[in-house]
Amino acid sequence: MNTTFKEKIETLKAEAQNLQAKNAEELEQLRQKYLSKKGAVTALFDEFKLFPKEEKAQWGASVNQLKQQVESRISELRDAVTVHCASSTVNLDLTRTPDPIAMGTRHPLSLVREQIIDIFSRIGFTVADGPEVEDDKHVFGMLNFAPEHPARDMQDTFFIEKAEGVQKPTDILLRTHTSSVQTRVMTQWAKQLADSSTHQVPDSLRVLCPGRVFRNEAISARAHCFFHQVEGLYIDKNVSFADLRQVLLYFAKEMFGPETQIRLRPSYFPFTEPSAEMDISCDLCGGKGCSFCKGTGWVEILGCGMVDPNVLESCGIDSKVYTGYAFGLGVERITNLKYRVKDLRLFSENDIRFLQQFESC
Repeated sequence: MNTTFKEKIETLKAEAQNLQAKNAEELEQLRQKYLSKKGAVTALFDEFKLFPKEEKAQWGASVNQLKQQVESRISELRDAVTVHCASSTVNLDLTRTPDPIAMGTRHPLSLVREQIIDIFSRIGFTVADGPEVEDDKHVFGMLNFAPEHPARDMQDTFFIEKAEGVQKPTDILLRTHTSSVQTRVMTQWAKQLADSSTHQVPDSLRVLCPGRVFRNEAISARAHCFFHQVEGLYIDKNVSFADLRQVLLYFAKEMFGPETQIRLRPSYFPFTEPSAEMDISCDLCGGKGCSFCKGTGWVEILGCGMVDPNVLESCGIDSKVYTGYAFGLGVERITNLKYRVKDLRLFSENDIRFLQQFESC
């Protein structure tokens, strides 16, 4: 029996020297095979108990030595497996949720805003930005709104700081249109023209002003107290109304399709003269008339006109040398036409069911 027991020990020692494991699962299988309660090494201890007392000391030392050898080899394999796993998961973020993360979506207003910017950027327009909290001077005064001008009543304003009585240039308010960005850009360009001897100045001004604006209006399916605009401005020598019409026709065809037609109707804005409203042919009925276009075959999308000489002069630009055009459109309006969203409130409620209908990130 002692000879057989010795052979078992030697066999297990040889196996222990050659143990291999590629991953944690294989390593656990080895541990179970040799060191668990029913493992091969543990079985030797059970068999060792049946030996005569005088032989236990000799064989006990051999079994303990075997156990230490197996434990040492498994420990080496564990270190190797751990290093391998760590090197293969260097970029693993252990703070991430174990659940799959669904792909997000873009907000429809962001999609349309970026599409508008992309269309105009192809013909040289660059994006300009400005503060949402503005003064009366840039929002109204420099845009040909006199203090008592009735046109001020066209836009219900959120005032932050306001003097009593007549509005003053220093009054602080939430901008009611992104035209305030245009006044800042024109003023800066005029200063560069006046100091053109020290640096090179662009010979024309062509900017797009996207942003959020605010009106003191009751919130409903058709109106909101804040919304988004994109306004365009082009100042150069010999700019005509024909230039404006051609740019707007290009935009309409790029945004709504090559078959789209436009028409311009006379209108009034304090900062442009002449002024116009632009309609596009209804893409649902092809201009034949339907409920969406109220039977007219046309849908209004923006206002436009030639920049009033008073606006140019107030910004420091010589109106006898330069002319220009401006236009402004509501992003929500274009989004409604593109996606047929009937309730403006959906754009600001962030209902995931609504947002999931649009293009994925």
